[in-house]
Amino acid sequence: MLTRDDFIDGSGEMNEAGVDHYNKLINALLEKGIEPYVTLYHWDLPQALEDSYKGWLHSNIVGDYVKFAETCFEKFGDRVKKWVTFNEPHTFAIQGYDVGLQAPGRCSILLHTFCRAGNSATEPYIVGHHVLLSHATTVNIYRKKYKAKQGGRIGIALDVMWYEPMSNSSEDIAATQRAQDFQFGWFMDPIFFGEYPESMRERVGDRLPRFSVEESTLVKGSLDFVGVNHYTTYYATNNKTNIIGTLLNNTLADSGAVTIPFRNGSPIGSKASSIWLYIVPRGIRRLMNYIKQRYGNPPIIITENGMDDPNNIFISLEKALKDDKRIRYHADYLSNLSAAIKEDGCDVRGYFVWSLLDNWEWGAGYTSRFGLYFVDYNNKLQRHPKASVKWFKNFLGT
Repeated sequence: MLTRDDFIDGSGEMNEAGVDHYNKLINALLEKGIEPYVTLYHWDLPQALEDSYKGWLHSNIVGDYVKFAETCFEKFGDRVKKWVTFNEPHTFAIQGYDVGLQAPGRCSILLHTFCRAGNSATEPYIVGHHVLLSHATTVNIYRKKYKAKQGGRIGIALDVMWYEPMSNSSEDIAATQRAQDFQFGWFMDPIFFGEYPESMRERVGDRLPRFSVEESTLVKGSLDFVGVNHYTTYYATNNKTNIIGTLLNNTLADSGAVTIPFRNGSPIGSKASSIWLYIVPRGIRRLMNYIKQRYGNPPIIITENGMDDPNNIFISLEKALKDDKRIRYHADYLSNLSAAIKEDGCDVRGYFVWSLLDNWEWGAGYTSRFGLYFVDYNNKLQRHPKASVKWFKNFLGT
């Protein structure tokens, strides 16, 4: 993972030790026959840029991001052939600037009860806009200056829940589309159509930034593949009251859709460890078909898919390695993905499990274990293959 933290102050001279580290990492991967897919930005804005001009809230970020990206192309592009400009911009726009749960912790919901500063009604949209311009400008430069010589491909990775209507009512069906517009369409529609979804433009109004004619042209078509991080499926229903809007005044209120994993008291699927992750294998096939139908069947790489177990300190290592639930998860999701490819004609080119190793899972820390390999945090980080490792080896025929 390449980050701006490998540069001295976020915009100054390169840290040659950082460049050397990534050169060694890339070379080591290639020596082992592993093709590197490099994500340029995964929620890791240098503090210097936040202090200087509030980072993603200022248009200066576009130039700084592009400078960073181009440096990576120059230093590593002779060996790296797959680039991802951003990982989950929807998540860091919402979590960082709408509800304030992640850096930089800005929000205005409930009259700034949870955050000292921020505006949940405007800032997520500004951040998303600057991300799209940074992405598109970077892709344009890569195509003009580097692609012919280096032979790489470049895309973006988006977090995508699948949504199903809570009922067959026209209100819930429309709300389901709005929920998807305010999540996936927020970034996909500009890249494929040059403009934000109609529902966003109608409901957000002047708070939603506008693309100039030149910017729209730049953003439209600015990817070689779509990265999809997909884990779960929820129901969507129309927000029939204005209570949420009055209390929150944020993107959730703007969408007019409420998304939950329950209907009539019953969950949409069995639950993993994470509070938000319900296991609904059919969702990945339906999502692939949605992308095919709405966006003209672009090349897709599943950049994240998986489920977690709790970090249960009271069970033995032997039991912790028997992750039968994870095996069923991947078997069922991959079966649906295979059907989307073979039966429905969806253009899916690759698949990444989240994750190879148990690791630090943001707000959940070490309490959540997504890995195929168990990491013993109390014994020098020793790694032990779970049963899912053997299953995947058999599945892949290795």
